Amino acid sequence: MRAILLLLVVLGTGPVRAQATLENSSRSTTGYISADGRIENGSRSTVGYIREDGTIENASRSTIGYIRTDGTVENSSRSTIGYIRDDGTVENSSRSTIGYIRDDGTVENASRSTIGYAKGVRKEWAAAVYFFFPFP
Repeated sequence: MRAILLLLVVLGTGPVRAQATLENSSRSTTGYISADGRIENGSRSTVGYIREDGTIENASRSTIGYIRTDGTVENSSRSTIGYIRDDGTVENSSRSTIGYIRDDGTVENASRSTIGYAKGVRKEWAAAVYFFFPFP
């Protein structure tokens, strides 16, 4: 659940800077997203990619999921695993709220406790990181 929520937080927070930083609730850096969509963990190892069309790839460039323009999040089999609503609410595949993405980049769980920060990253890209990569 935490991973899904953090992923969704990054979606829709605006344009990506040259290098955006992902942080945990203690403000420790846990990863990075480059403007070209490269995703790195805190040790700067490449762990994946997100393409402009919403395709999520692992470090080997195999497709592991998709973020659709309507906010639907799918796994590699194209099964729906979640949703990101326009208001920043993150839902699982059953449409239960699991978290929130605030406009300032704060990621919250369903209880509204802060679990991370993703400033300067488009919400859908952040969501991809938190849905598909365990490091945040």
